[in-house]
Amino acid sequence: MRVTRTAAATAAAISTLTLAACSTAADPEASPSGDDAATAQATAASSATPDAGGTVRLVTHDSFAVPDDVLAAFEAESGIDVELVQPGDAGTLVNQLVLTKDAPLGDVVYGIDNTFASRAIDNGVLAAHASTAPAAADAADYAVPGAEDLLTAVDYSDVCLNYDLAVFPDGAPTLEELTDSAYAGMVSVTNPATSSPGLAFMLATEAALGDGWLDWWEAMRENDVRVTASWSDTYYTDFSAPNYGGSYPIVLSYASSPPYEVIDGEPTTAAMLDTCFRQVEYAGVLEGAENPAGAQAVVDWLLSDAFQETLPENMYVYPVSSSAEVPADWAEFAPLAETPLTVDPADIDAHRDEWIADWTATVLD
Repeated sequence: MRVTRTAAATAAAISTLTLAACSTAADPEASPSGDDAATAQATAASSATPDAGGTVRLVTHDSFAVPDDVLAAFEAESGIDVELVQPGDAGTLVNQLVLTKDAPLGDVVYGIDNTFASRAIDNGVLAAHASTAPAAADAADYAVPGAEDLLTAVDYSDVCLNYDLAVFPDGAPTLEELTDSAYAGMVSVTNPATSSPGLAFMLATEAALGDGWLDWWEAMRENDVRVTASWSDTYYTDFSAPNYGGSYPIVLSYASSPPYEVIDGEPTTAAMLDTCFRQVEYAGVLEGAENPAGAQAVVDWLLSDAFQETLPENMYVYPVSSSAEVPADWAEFAPLAETPLTVDPADIDAHRDEWIADWTATVLD
């Protein structure tokens, strides 16, 4: 997940604040649904759990962003004060949940994705909750098999390489071509051990290249691939796109990033759709939560259209709700991959740590 461009400069400074407002988005836009819709959706979410109230600690990644008015409407109608706890990127988030499961960091979590879901499930950090929100039926399409009551899908997106159109006006090289010396020092990615997009892309290379995936990474190391700890470092600092001015014309991001780099009606970046891995993010009640009723209400609120419609503009991802509106320009500038790369969840569960260790030994050691 990602912070918005306007928040990049201030996200680090405010990520530890606990407040009844947005944590990582500076000057957020109002919800596309408007104040009335936000209030109505909040009422629907809170009515499902009549005993909810008090403080709910929402444990999430450091890219979580929601407009002030949408959060305030939910808090006003539910009687809940949302306190944000943000230990880091999604990978760090899950690791911290496992390490602290006997003394949970909070009551509810948002931001566990399909590359780390099995770790959270297997370590018993989640409590059962079957959401009654209207969009729960849509969320079920993205459910983790066997854990439908533990994790509720909230959003999805395609993780893939993005490129600077000024550098590659005729299109980007293929995945296999990136190992050519002509592209030396041009690619920045994130570490799969610390970043969920990094893990998703590592899995994409395994899916695309099969047994040769580590050979590709070894060649990329020799071709001076840059590895950062987080998506924001790769995208906001390294990308050579006009809005950032870094020195890497190919960076790891999302298929939904390019609409936010359109200048005067013209795109400046594009996604390499043949490198995409479909990522799904989930929410769930934490085992041992101090306020489980409030936690359930928050999960239901995350499925409300009041929240769902903020996702594209604030976190650059698609809402799972079929009734939530998506910006019109996404059809032109943020198409999803027609055939995203996938890895069987059972294989991820069985080999994740092994693959990360192999990647680390190949690329970093």
